[in-house]
Parts: sequence; structure tokens; C-alpha cells
Amino acid sequence: MSRRRTSGAYSRTWVRAGAGESPVIALIKEQLNPAIVVGALLLSVAIHGQRLTGSYGVLAALAFVVAMRVMSRPRLERVDSRATWWRNMRHTTFEWACVIAVLLLLAFLFKVTGLFSRKVVLTWFVMTPFVLAGAHAATRKIAGWLPRHGGIDRRQVIVGANKVGCELASRLAEETCLGTVEGFFDDRQIERVPHASRPKLLGRLRDLPEYARRHRVHVIYVCLPISARPRIRALLDELRDTTASIYFVPDLFAFDLMQARFGEIGGMPLIAVRETPFCGMTGVLKRASDIVFSVAALLVAAPVMLAIAVLVRKSSPGPILFRQRRYGLDGREFVVYKFRTMTVCEDDVIRQATRDDPRITPIGRFLRRTSLDELPQLVNVLAGTMSLVGPRPHAVAHNEHYRKLVSGYMLRHKVRPGITGLAQVNGLRGETANLEKMYQRVQFDLEYLKHWSLGLDLRILLKTVLIVVRDRSAY
Repeated sequence: MSRRRTSGAYSRTWVRAGAGESPVIALIKEQLNPAIVVGALLLSVAIHGQRLTGSYGVLAALAFVVAMRVMSRPRLERVDSRATWWRNMRHTTFEWACVIAVLLLLAFLFKVTGLFSRKVVLTWFVMTPFVLAGAHAATRKIAGWLPRHGGIDRRQVIVGANKVGCELASRLAEETCLGTVEGFFDDRQIERVPHASRPKLLGRLRDLPEYARRHRVHVIYVCLPISARPRIRALLDELRDTTASIYFVPDLFAFDLMQARFGEIGGMPLIAVRETPFCGMTGVLKRASDIVFSVAALLVAAPVMLAIAVLVRKSSPGPILFRQRRYGLDGREFVVYKFRTMTVCEDDVIRQATRDDPRITPIGRFLRRTSLDELPQLVNVLAGTMSLVGPRPHAVAHNEHYRKLVSGYMLRHKVRPGITGLAQVNGLRGETANLEKMYQRVQFDLEYLKHWSLGLDLRILLKTVLIVVRDRSAY
């Protein structure tokens, strides 16, 4: 993976964890968007003179929870251009649209739409993105004003003017609410220090304890490699005579990160370098969304599936459903269901369908082109062997072939396979004609694992619908 993508995961590991943030700032970032969503709902109720019933209370609580899971924490760095402002606005609006989609789906499933005023709900839907944008702008103003007027006077220094230290300094400079980075301490010769860091060198490591005491440093970030453990231990011993908070920033740039996060076992700290994105509540959210959306899709698609079953049965001899063994979560085998589109169905032979393949029936060609042959996989989703969105499962024979040729291939199985995925909405539907295409597909799958969010799932589902209508790459 590129350094840019790796550093992105690195940013989520530390900045989003609140390293160096005051409790007030961390609380504001975590609760701001959900609180604004609820506030906008209450304001919409007041604008239309409606009574605040228990139904609106339940809606407010549910909206708070969904917004907490779907919407990202607001960024408080400076916005230097109109283009950046519009990009942030589009991002916020899309996340709000995802929240709306979840709430509407739940409302229709539980048949509670009649409990709410349409004028109130429509006003809420339209008004919230603008309220969010205004609140973000105001929060950025306050975050930029506080350091200049003594509201936040957190002095910070970085130990190690290396790649990690320089990257951390640039990100801390964007997050003005975290305080001021005064400079670096490093034991290397000046010619080995990056040019950008040289003007801010404050001294060697032995100078740090006295500097921290004299200047009342609040936060010290240690960005030395793990191989420097004796120096780090000696430094920590000398810093006992200060009140500075100390953070160790490991050089995670050296690893191909996947959902890097912190944890502990019996008080022993752990750093997850490669993990599934569906741990804890995120796993519950993913599974719940799969169940809700697949049930809704099955209810809508049931007549279509019945008609397809009749057509498949009449098109050629053989079963209606095609069953094939594939690898799923954690590499366990499961049986995937599709409408049969061929006259011959192999399982153990590596032979993908090709354009003008004589095995494909006339109705099968239409089903494959429109992806309607995938509809029975909604049953797989309900059974828990698949997800609506995830890496597409390949036949067992294909897996055994490509796992030896593509590095990281089996990491796709850290999550449930999906009916559609990030690779499919980026032009990689249908046959993987060569090793390069399979490599590209795997890279998109790994990107999905690294950057998963419910919003990303909804975006992929929407793109899938649009692609199926006009794409001709599947056959």
C-alpha cells in the first residue's frame, strides 16, 4: 500500500483516539454531530408547533445512536479554501443521507411513519446539513481562538525528529485545539535530521527533562523506534520529575496496517496491527444492517425471484439453484446460492465464465448481465454466511490457486464475503481474465477492510444499483 493510505490508518489510530486532547475537546468531537442532529429535530418540532410526544423522544434517541455510529467526528483543523469547505459539506451531507436511509428503513419496517408529522420530518431532513455546517464552522472558530487567548495553552514537544515525528508534528499543527508544538529533541547529528525539522530542534534528549520543567511542558510525544528502548527507559526515568503527559508513538509506518487499534488483556496493552473491522459494536451494527436490508430486499424481490425460478426451470434441464462451495469468514467453507445460468455446473474445476460462453443459457445470460442470478444470496446473508457488502467469494478451486500467487489474498476472509463489494463498483465485475485483474480486486478488498464504515457500505450499495443498470462487463 502507498504511504498516503498507511498514514491515513495511522491518523485514525492516534488522533481519533484523543491522544493529547483535553477531555472537553474529546467530548465535543465525539458528541457534537449526534447532539446537533437531535437539536435540529427538536427545533423542527418547535418550528411547526408540534407537541413533543414520546414518539419524537424515541426518534431522537435512535437518531443519536445511528448518527454516533455513521457520522465521523468533526475535524477542527483550519479550512484554507472554499474547495475544502465544499468537500467537507458534501461529506457531511452524505453521512446525514446515510443516517436518513437507516431511519427511514426502520420506520417502514416497523410501520411507524404515521406517528410523525411529515412537515417536521422533511424540515429536519433538509435543515440538518446546514445546521451541522454552521456548528462545525463555529467550533473551528472557537478552537482557533482559544489557543491565542489563553483558553488552551498546552505546550507539546516531540522526541525524535524522524519521519514519524515530522508526520505527527504536521498533524498536530492542523489540530489547533490540541495546543502548540514547540519543537523536537533528537540525539542525531544535524545532517541526519530532515531539513524541515532543523529550525525547530530544541536540543538533545538529555536536555529535555530540564526544558520540560522550566517551560512547564504539558505533553511529550516519544517517536523513537522500539530498538531505542534503553534510551527511552532512561528518558522516562528522568522525566519523573515533571508533570508532563507522555505518549509513545510507535513507528507503524513500517507495517501494512489493517484496522489498527488499541486494546488490553488483563491490563496488558495491545496494539492491533491487522484486525477485522467488525469487533464489538461495529460487528453488531454490520450484522444488524445486513439483516434489516436483506429482509427488506427479500420482501421486495420475492415476486421477481419466483418468476426467475419458473424461467430457469423451463429454460433447460437441471436444478433452479446453483450451489457451490466457497470460502467465507475466517476461511471456512460454505455453500453459496445463485440461480442456475449454465447447462453445466462445475465445482472443482477452475473455469470461469467467459463472453459468449456456450454453457450459458439464454435466460442465464440475461440474469448474469443484470446480476439477478445473485438474488438467492440474500438467503446466505440472512443465514450469516455472507454480507450484503464485502469481498466477493470465489470458488474453492480459485482460492487455492490465487492464494499462492497474490500476496494478502486470504486477508479478504477477515470479514464475511459480500454480494457486492468495493472491487465490483470500481470496474472489476465478471471474469478475472488475468493475474493483474485478480491483484487489483484483492487490493480493493483490502482497502474496504481498512476503511470500512456503514456509510461506505451504503455508498457501495447505491453504486451497485447504478452499475447493474448500465454495466455490461458481467456475463
